[in-house]
Amino acid sequence: MPKLPVLTAKDAERLLKDNGFTLLRVKGSHYIYGKDQKRMIVPFHPGKTLHPKIIKQVLEVIKE
Repeated sequence: MPKLPVLTAKDAERLLKDNGFTLLRVKGSHYIYGKDQKRMIVPFHPGKTLHPKIIKQVLEVIKE
């Protein structure tokens, strides 16, 4: 399996928006994006990289 890219919350947000997701709401530092019946929650901590599990989830949800 290829290595996952290192992403920040801004990078993940850009990927989601480029693939048709819209920001539904914000609760604290968690940004909730949605498209059709899919939802993706991204913890938004500026300057920090996302955990590999979150990156994997983002890539899977945009691939579907």
